Amino acid sequence: MALIHKFCLDDSYYVIDVNSGSLHIVDELIYDMLDTVDKLQDKNEIINRLKDKYDVKELEEAYLDLKELEEEGMLYSEDLYEDIAMNDKSENYVKALCLNVVHDCNLRCKYCFADEGEYKGCRKPMSAEIGKKAIDYVIRKSGPRKNIEVDLFGGEPLMVFDTIKEIVDYAREQEKIYKKNIRFTMTTNCTLLDEEKMEYLDKNMGNIVLSIDGRKSVNDAVRVRIDGSGSYDRILPRIKDMISRRDKSKQYYVRGTFTRNNTDFFEDIMALANEGFKEISVEPVVLPDEHELSLRKEDIPQIFEQYEKLYHEMLKRRKEGNEFKFYHFNIDLNGGPCVYKRISGCGAGHEYVAVTPDGEVYPCHQFVGNKDFLLGTIFDDEIKEDIVDNFKNAHIYNKPKCRDCWARFYCSGGCQANNFNFNGDIHIPYEIGCELQKKRIECAIALKAQQSE
Repeated sequence: MALIHKFCLDDSYYVIDVNSGSLHIVDELIYDMLDTVDKLQDKNEIINRLKDKYDVKELEEAYLDLKELEEEGMLYSEDLYEDIAMNDKSENYVKALCLNVVHDCNLRCKYCFADEGEYKGCRKPMSAEIGKKAIDYVIRKSGPRKNIEVDLFGGEPLMVFDTIKEIVDYAREQEKIYKKNIRFTMTTNCTLLDEEKMEYLDKNMGNIVLSIDGRKSVNDAVRVRIDGSGSYDRILPRIKDMISRRDKSKQYYVRGTFTRNNTDFFEDIMALANEGFKEISVEPVVLPDEHELSLRKEDIPQIFEQYEKLYHEMLKRRKEGNEFKFYHFNIDLNGGPCVYKRISGCGAGHEYVAVTPDGEVYPCHQFVGNKDFLLGTIFDDEIKEDIVDNFKNAHIYNKPKCRDCWARFYCSGGCQANNFNFNGDIHIPYEIGCELQKKRIECAIALKAQQSE
């Protein structure tokens, strides 16, 4: 199905050809001429509709330009990917592993999806033996893939620092034997960072995600210690120290979460930017509707305003030479991820899995503890192929609401866990998540386009 999307931000008009990914910055006349149906309207229909607003000759000339774009496959182009997705018979190989090295945490964040580290179970560390078997497992399951990503996750992974070192050392030995390249990443709440740990993480982690929620008042209201006190004063200097060690070849980003209590989260992004952080992510909380911190439909207009404020600020800072990157505004207008990734998303359940301290395997860390999604264990290669196939086939063409959505190649159908948790079905997108994602995509596209001019 041919499809376009058009939107306006400030005084600029944008048109996206969904299937080709072509972006057009147009004037108001062209913007009004284009309809979001599946083809360019008849010239006479367009003229009759707009002749009272625009000069007929200008409309006729513009129509010829649009017709040329259509013929070149840059407007109302046909979808070339559905057959590829529906007839995918490729084998399943795991390329990424979320290693839950500990189901425990030294914070009690009020929005934690992981039940404060317990994951619907009991507090438990992963043994080095289980961690090593998990490395063996992902190497076996990776097949011909050379590159493997392992995310050290929790709870708070630095609670088992010595175990992590054993696992990483073992992986370095095994990657040489099996000619693999294993890239480690870590998500940490930063409370346990010290000189030894920072030196180790800088050397061994390809990417480090450092959790902080922005302003001190916001952070300390939700990211609290066991005794109820805030974590901001402890983590901020440690985060700065950690980042100061990272050269340009090594990734990091500071990651926050905004809730219903700070839908003015633009101020939290600015607080992080003003501390000198150049890689920032502040993401919407995902909680059940009844939770006091959950986002509601009535919050969406203010959230949209915050994203637009951020768009303007990032444009301004670029001109001033003081720019920073915002994770959700990173977008590639020249194709971006490969077609397969744009269709299927993160690969949860078939390319990406999570392993618990007991060695159980789940489609991703957000399904951990839900036995309906238990794929198997790392102790053998038996796996529930029906679950794997269900996730593999839950791509945009098997999600009815995604098939006709202009954003489908940018969001890839949303988070499978969020879809299931809100709708009981990984094929039905989480509605609020969709709305926020589409707004972020528009802002990201406009930002990239304005920066390119």
